[in-house]
Amino acid sequence: MQMIGNYINGEIVPPVGGAFLDDYDPSTGQVYAQVPDSDGQDLERAVAAASAAFETWGRTPNAERSRVLMKLADLIEQHAEQLALAECIDNGKPLTLCKSLDIPRASQNFRHFATMIQHDRSDLHPIDRDALNYTLRRPRGVCGIISPWNLPLYLLTWKVAPALAAGNTVIAKPSEVTPMTAHLLAGLCQQAGLPEGVLNIVHGYGPKVGAALVEHPGVPTISFTGSTRAGGEINRAAAPLFKKVGLEMGGKNPNIVFADADPEAALAGSLRAAFANQGQVCLCGSRLFVEHSIYDEFVRAYVSKAKQMVVGDPLEERSDLGAVVSKPQLEKDAHYIDVAREEGGEVWCGGAPVRPAGRCQDGWFFPPTVITGLGPQCRVNQEEIFGPIVSIMPFKDEAEVIAAANSTNYGLAASVWTRDVSRAHRVADAIESGTVWVNCWMIRDLRVPFGGMKQSGIGREGGQEAMRFYTEPKNVCLKI
Repeated sequence: MQMIGNYINGEIVPPVGGAFLDDYDPSTGQVYAQVPDSDGQDLERAVAAASAAFETWGRTPNAERSRVLMKLADLIEQHAEQLALAECIDNGKPLTLCKSLDIPRASQNFRHFATMIQHDRSDLHPIDRDALNYTLRRPRGVCGIISPWNLPLYLLTWKVAPALAAGNTVIAKPSEVTPMTAHLLAGLCQQAGLPEGVLNIVHGYGPKVGAALVEHPGVPTISFTGSTRAGGEINRAAAPLFKKVGLEMGGKNPNIVFADADPEAALAGSLRAAFANQGQVCLCGSRLFVEHSIYDEFVRAYVSKAKQMVVGDPLEERSDLGAVVSKPQLEKDAHYIDVAREEGGEVWCGGAPVRPAGRCQDGWFFPPTVITGLGPQCRVNQEEIFGPIVSIMPFKDEAEVIAAANSTNYGLAASVWTRDVSRAHRVADAIESGTVWVNCWMIRDLRVPFGGMKQSGIGREGGQEAMRFYTEPKNVCLKI
């Protein structure tokens, strides 16, 4: 059994208290590794290391920081097979998805921000002929980063890369459910020559080590991706300390199909939006709205395709869906099927855990599930489930579907399928979501701002927005 350690001051070390947690392979339901059950003692060591390292890293020239981060990107690509396999076993998602999306994106995150700092610029504001105002952006210091289990390396590096590129040092707290790729990243940091203490990784429970990270006075910046409940607790804890906080939280995203949409593209895109990564993506389109004139035909085609999706061993290429991440998540998915039936919904396919044959017979698998007959205000259409469950609803016109789409407390993402360009602009503007895709889903550009509205989050990441989050502006006024 593999023993995972914390990464503090450039070394892989055991937790100070000597306690470990079980790390499960979701596809088999079996323990395959041990992860540190860290506490405040481990965090104090990480803060001391990160604070000391900031004195040098924060003054390191951009070109040198860029070189180290580019080397780290190279190493991720060189070890892509190992990282993909580790994520597949740790998370339960299909290996093909790990290879095609998660690991390549992790490398791209480092490359993007490593090159961005090479082209930095500042604003200059002359006051007539009397003075010049210019803006400097300086790193904030030690950044606390808390990342989720659904895209463990992808989203960890999405935060770590701009923070390090800007000259900060980092203490990262990955999800205790999926620690393996973060552990492997630590080894790659050693190979890349990242100075000691610049990146520290402390494993363990959120309420234990995560809370200690948020509350520590030596960590002025917190970036979090996870549930709205946890994000609210972080915000309440950080506010009295006047910390800079970025929260990317839940989503209950609408996917809207108008009658004039390309039927094949809308069908394929809507299936992917609902069931990619077993529906365990905060951007998943779990509420599917279909214009009434094509509703019956679309539902039949959608259900037919959903039934054809293969749920099985994530190591096999033929598997479209792997295991959900944990037994509690499996139980949560099943619970919401009971809720749907209580609310009058009809389950067209799926609806109960399945047991693939062979090595995965004791794993945690839930099939693509399609529900109809529920209104926008039902619990299934209001609460984030985070599983392969989609509710399909008909609508009559733009006004009705926009009101329904905006009826939740979330506002992270949405998709609109239509050939009418004017309608696409109108609806995209009216939907209360941080990202709206038109005739597509999950096309990401690292240059654009990313974040949510309402209870989906505060703050923005991506491109210049990320660099602004991890730096502090300083105005200099020079008298001529």
